[in-house]
Amino acid sequence: MARDELPKKSAKDDCLQREQLPAWFAAVRQIQNPVIAAYLQTALLIGARREEVAGIRWEDVDFQWKALTIRDKVEGERTIPLTPYVAALLAGLPRRNEWVFSSVTAASGRLQEPRIMHNKCLVAAGLPALSIHGLRRSFGTLAEWVECPAGVSAQIMGHKPSATAEKHYRVRPLDLLRMWHTKIEGWILSEAGIEQPVEADTRLRVVQSGL
Repeated sequence: MARDELPKKSAKDDCLQREQLPAWFAAVRQIQNPVIAAYLQTALLIGARREEVAGIRWEDVDFQWKALTIRDKVEGERTIPLTPYVAALLAGLPRRNEWVFSSVTAASGRLQEPRIMHNKCLVAAGLPALSIHGLRRSFGTLAEWVECPAGVSAQIMGHKPSATAEKHYRVRPLDLLRMWHTKIEGWILSEAGIEQPVEADTRLRVVQSGL
């Protein structure tokens, strides 16, 4: 058992560095399977756990109000912002069944094993080994570049609040999370040389139409 745990221990701090983002995105966006390509990018840009991302259903995606429900293994479920680039990724996927990241070959109907293709991308890009969980870790680290409050990124990622780290823990509203999450996504994409889609303000249009 201890022998099986060694790789996990040595890889527990694997993380994409700022300067590695262009190569990583370039390789992942060239994946011919759009579901795997979207899955990997979404995993990095929302910081969720591997199975949480794979378990997203179409009913969990609210394109109108730009919200995404994640079935959280810690709290049951949480709602996070649906950021502009991730929204565009998901909107372009085929709707074969209830799963956003669907599979025509898996018995479950959803993507089961993204690691094989991800590892091929890492080799092609000349990048060091990086686990799928490392993508989640990367989100938390990269969020610090835009000086995102630790409590905000923790809530997006579904980290259970630490009594010592956040003695007065509070649940932030979705609008506040969106402000920071969109900024995080925009910064990551900018570093990768990708333009973030413009997010239309639905509420502003509603107010204006009522004038």
